[in-house]
Amino acid sequence: MASKVSFRQIKSASGHKRDHQATLDALGIRRMHQVVQQNDTPQIRGMLFKVRHLVEVVEQTKAKTK
Repeated sequence: MASKVSFRQIKSASGHKRDHQATLDALGIRRMHQVVQQNDTPQIRGMLFKVRHLVEVVEQTKAKTK
């Protein structure tokens, strides 16, 4: 089974570059503080790195309890 990475948006994308907003959409984030879980691939890691000022990586144990 592929490993997973969980993350959530902690800052608004409003006022940031359009490609940052598009990256959040591509990651599957629809609203603030929504925990999203994706497969841990280099592509996902690259997108998270691009918007690292807007998102927070969540521990797996916290992600499952919410």
